[in-house]
Amino acid sequence: MWHKSYILLVCCLCLAACQWKLSGEDGKDTDMDIKVCRFDKLLNEYVSLNSFSALQKMNTEYPQETKILVEDVLTIGEVDDNNINGRLKAFYADSTIRVLMRDAMEKFEDMKGIEQQLTKGFRKLKKEIPSFKIPRVYAQISALNQSVVVGDSILGFSIDKYMGADYPLYKKYYYDYQCRTMEPSRIVPDCFVYYLISEYPIPWNWNRSLVDHIMHSGKMHWIIAQILDYDSLEEEIGYTKEEAAWCEKNRTEIWNYMLRNNHLDAKDPMLLRMYLRPAPCTACFGDDSPFELGVWVGAQMIDAYMKKNKNVTIAELLEDNDYRKMLADIEFKL
Repeated sequence: MWHKSYILLVCCLCLAACQWKLSGEDGKDTDMDIKVCRFDKLLNEYVSLNSFSALQKMNTEYPQETKILVEDVLTIGEVDDNNINGRLKAFYADSTIRVLMRDAMEKFEDMKGIEQQLTKGFRKLKKEIPSFKIPRVYAQISALNQSVVVGDSILGFSIDKYMGADYPLYKKYYYDYQCRTMEPSRIVPDCFVYYLISEYPIPWNWNRSLVDHIMHSGKMHWIIAQILDYDSLEEEIGYTKEEAAWCEKNRTEIWNYMLRNNHLDAKDPMLLRMYLRPAPCTACFGDDSPFELGVWVGAQMIDAYMKKNKNVTIAELLEDNDYRKMLADIEFKL
């Protein structure tokens, strides 16, 4: 989930120190390394050790991150409330949350792999789109609330939501199909998909139908597969080999079913959710079908469009939301 915040720009000095660095003559963008700001450690220091210096840094160096955590993720009040600091500490004093924090801090002591992947993706996006805004990336502990948050030039992910599908605590609060999306390997693609959607939202239109939504979502996943060099669209989406094989085996049946039932033109919110929301399967295709099958179909459409139009850049693709025109151009079929 993501939230578009609206105030408090982070100062340039702090941004440069915690997020990214440039080197080269004349200030050219020749080297960029994403560094994950450890807001999670600062929060842990405050709630565990009652550290005033940690609280001071949260309010002065991470004002936007703190505001989003307090008001939008935990929803425990407003950041300017007189007693909000005590309320924040009391919230994280819960014994279950304390164990979660401890385990998350141990599991994600080293962020190098995540930083390398983020750097790789953002470098490619910046190369494709020179004006692309590189966010300040930070880690937080959300007490099993939002996985990813997006604010004004910031991007945060909750390490406690990516402990691995077999993490014991998850079994108490989540279904198996939800746990499978909570692997550490999903942090980077999740960050990119939420950030891209926040930067390039689908323009609001009452006439938007299923085809618009699945192609818009599929477009983001197609781009992420390109910039992170996934072996396949199915791998980027998060499908197992068995689910990818199911899609390949049933691709013609999927397409014919959607056409026969006029699903591409459907605007029913329930139908849209069935194709796009996390679930054990995509209900209309049976219990053996993968989740979010609409995302896969949309990504296949975008893939066909980009293969036919090799001159179209990622920048142009992101700006183009005329999905009906794209579909007509390729005469698509699975």
